[in-house]
Amino acid sequence: MNINRLFIANRGEIALRIIRTCRQLGIETVLGVSAADQDSVPARMADHTVLLGPAPASQSYLDVERVVAAAKLSAADALHPGYGFLSENAALAEACALQGIIFVGPTPPQLMAIGDKLRAREAALAAGLPLITGAAVATAAAALALATELGLPVLLKAVAGGGGRGMKVVRTLEEVPALFELASAEAQASFGSARLYLERYVEHGRHIEVQVLGDGMEVIHLGTRDCSIQRRYQKLVEEAPAPNLPDSLRSAIETAGVTFARHLAYRGAGTIEFLLDCARGDFYFLEMNARIQVEHPVTEQITGIDLVAQQIRIAEGRPLGLQQHEVRFSGHSIECRLNAEDPMQEFRPSPGRITLAQFAAGAAVRVDSHIETGAVVPPYYDSLLGKLIVHGVDRATALASLQQALALCRIEGVSTNLALLQRIAAEAAFGEGGITTSFLPALLARGE
Repeated sequence: MNINRLFIANRGEIALRIIRTCRQLGIETVLGVSAADQDSVPARMADHTVLLGPAPASQSYLDVERVVAAAKLSAADALHPGYGFLSENAALAEACALQGIIFVGPTPPQLMAIGDKLRAREAALAAGLPLITGAAVATAAAALALATELGLPVLLKAVAGGGGRGMKVVRTLEEVPALFELASAEAQASFGSARLYLERYVEHGRHIEVQVLGDGMEVIHLGTRDCSIQRRYQKLVEEAPAPNLPDSLRSAIETAGVTFARHLAYRGAGTIEFLLDCARGDFYFLEMNARIQVEHPVTEQITGIDLVAQQIRIAEGRPLGLQQHEVRFSGHSIECRLNAEDPMQEFRPSPGRITLAQFAAGAAVRVDSHIETGAVVPPYYDSLLGKLIVHGVDRATALASLQQALALCRIEGVSTNLALLQRIAAEAAFGEGGITTSFLPALLARGE
C-alpha cells in the first residue's frame, strides 16, 4: 500500500527531517503538535497540523490515545513516531493497527521483545551473540550478592528503558543499597517499571553500533557508528564508520548485528548497540533500538541512503530496494549534538528565546535543526537544538571541517554546549580516533 498522507507523532528536528523526505517523495504530512509547538518551524513546514494537547509531553506526545485519535481524524494512511516519546511503544503500534493506520516501524511483538532488556538479552543469547555477565535483581540484597559474585565495578540499569535513566555505576559494596533504591526510583519515574538489571561494568569501553534495515525477510547493514563520547550515558558526538577498528573486528560486529536482526525477522530501520571492551578486545551485545536514531545522518552521509525514505518504503510493504553488496561506503562523517544546556552547571537545561541562530554552510556541512533566530526553546522537552554533521573523504578532512563549522556556529539567548563541542573537536585524543567512554568524564574533570 502506498502512503499518501503521513502523520508525524513527534517534534523538533526529527519532525522537520521527516517532513523534508516526505516532500521529496510527494507524501502529504500532518504534524501532531503540543500547545508549545504550534508556532514552531516544523509546524509551519508541515502541510497540516493537529493539536494533540497541552505542552507537557504526558498530555500530548506521550498520550497514545490522543496521538492515534489525531492521526485517525486527519485521515492519515500511516504514522511515523520519530525517535524518543512513543517511538518504541508497542501499544502505539497496536493501536495504529486497530485503526487501520500503518505504523512506520517494527511489529508490536518485535517492539515488545526489544524494548525489555531481559527479553532482548534472551533473544541475543538465542541468536548466539556475546553478552556481558549479569542478571536481573529484584532486591537490594540480590544486587549486593551478585555484585559480590561478579566483582566491582558493576552497573545497575533499568530493564524497561535506556538513555541513562535508572543507570548507576557501583564501585563499592557499601553503596549498593542506596544506588539500588535510587536507580529503582528513576526507572519507575521514567519508564513505569522499577525493575533493574546488574552486570559487570566495563571501565574502558567503546560504544559501537550497527545500522540495519530489514523488510521482514531480508536484513542488510549500513556499517558501524562510534558513539563513545557520552555524558551521563547521553550521546554527544557520533561518527561513521567507527574509527580505528581492525577489519576483522568490524566485520564481526556488523555480522553480529545482522544475525540478531535476522533472528527477529526484523522489519524497519534499527540499530544494534555493542560494547567493545578495549582491555580484552571482546565485544558484547547491549541493546537494540527499534527506530530511527538521532545519529542516523552520519550513516546517510557515508552511504548516500535516505533512512527515512527506507523506513517508509518498508512500511509500505515493499522489499528492500538494495542488497548488501550494493551498499557503498564513502569517506567519513562526524555529528555533534547541539544542546540548550549549561555544561558549567551540571548540564542544566536552558530554555528560553533564541536571539541569534547562525550555522556554518557548505558542501561538507549538513545542519539538522528546527531552531531559528526568535524561536523559543520550551522547558518541557529534550534540550536538543540540532545536529551539526560534516563529511569528508577521510576522517582527518571531516575533523578539519567539523572544527571550522563549530567555530562559525553562534547560538545566543540560551546557554549551549557549543564551547564544549569545540573543545572536544580540538583534543588530540579525539583527533587520533578510537577514544573510550571515559574520555569525556576525564575531559570534564580537568576543568580547563
